[in-house]
Amino acid sequence: MSNNLILFFLFAASLFIVTPLLGQEGKNQDSPKVLSTEGPTLPPSIELGPDEDESQTEIPQKKRKKSVFYDIKSKKGYTKNISRNKIIIEQFYTIQEFEKISPYVRDIYWYDTKKKSIMVSSLAKVDKDNGLLLHGPYKKVLKENDQTLEEGIFYHGMKNGRWEKYNTKDILTDKEKYYKGWPKDSKISYYDEARTKIKEVIPIEYGKKEGYYYYFLENGRIAVTGEYQFDKKVGIWKEYHLRFNRRKREIQYAKTPFENDFQPYIKKEWDNKGKLIYEQKN
Repeated sequence: MSNNLILFFLFAASLFIVTPLLGQEGKNQDSPKVLSTEGPTLPPSIELGPDEDESQTEIPQKKRKKSVFYDIKSKKGYTKNISRNKIIIEQFYTIQEFEKISPYVRDIYWYDTKKKSIMVSSLAKVDKDNGLLLHGPYKKVLKENDQTLEEGIFYHGMKNGRWEKYNTKDILTDKEKYYKGWPKDSKISYYDEARTKIKEVIPIEYGKKEGYYYYFLENGRIAVTGEYQFDKKVGIWKEYHLRFNRRKREIQYAKTPFENDFQPYIKKEWDNKGKLIYEQKN
């Protein structure tokens, strides 16, 4: 057999061997891509393409309900006032639930539906028939350029969290933190380690005593209360007997912290049975 004939038979045999392999490789290209030899393959329906972001496959977070703050449905409102020929807009939310207000917080913010304005007072002076407590985000804005002048959040009429003030040039001029009406820097002591029985509240704001002071008995009754302004006692301070929560005495301090020559004096005094035993005559 000639050499040329031998080469022809060898070439033909090689075609029968290689062709099946090529066909099998083509079938493998059309099969699902195996990611692991020890588990199920990734279903094509959630397989990420080359241009997709994996974050798109995450479960979306539950959205906060509109106008719901601290799990309470609030109503949106606003006021418009003119100051120095400039229009000031106040945006806020209100509720009508008064039961969660601390009676010891000095400044309660509420919307007077008759006067159409935001008021600030003690709880005792809130007009509950015509008043709505501020509850939720608050913002004061200069209308002409939409400049924020003040913003923060209220909780049942009390300032809560971070509050900031800006001037008309968008420069931060003041910031303060609150916790349910109390300045964050206030000093609060307790009778118990669990901090459920308050012993004393010293209101601190901007490094000075500012606000209502309280000293409580272990049973929760007030023993001493009064107001500080600019680090000084002002107005009437009240003391109570240890039993029956009866008044003991009222001490009169200056009405403002700037009356340096004023001498405090006992205005009234009672015995432990509630009988008036002394009264300062004017």
